[in-house]
Amino acid sequence: MGGFVDGIVLHQILQVHNMLSNRIPPNDLVSAKVNMTWDGYFHAGVWVLTALGLILLFRAGQRRDVPWSGKILLGSWIAGWGLFNLVEGIIDHHILGLHHVYEYTANKLPYDLAFLAGGVLFLLVGWTLIRAGSRETARRGEAR
Repeated sequence: MGGFVDGIVLHQILQVHNMLSNRIPPNDLVSAKVNMTWDGYFHAGVWVLTALGLILLFRAGQRRDVPWSGKILLGSWIAGWGLFNLVEGIIDHHILGLHHVYEYTANKLPYDLAFLAGGVLFLLVGWTLIRAGSRETARRGEAR
């Protein structure tokens, strides 16, 4: 879900970067179309990962040993978003240099580091909610 927020908000609505905007700046129609195509591949990959996650969630929901809690669901969603931001940020922004969080500035590093810090914050918030939900569910005996 975090990949969809990234792609929809940063790529499409705010248009602060595209998948290849650091390598192929979208300064003309052809370059913009190439970037748009790669944004589409990114969204297709995010869709596949989301579909796989829903399948895993469905399977987990059928197991009696898995605690079922809204806090666990929300915490897992937020932690997954944080993990996405860390992995995507490290690989695309720093290792491969495909794009940056905000392309249209000379100093891109503060934005990229803030993106990674947000990922760490999401992981911590998600982990905290998962732990709280696990304790509450175990305490109430609601494990399925």
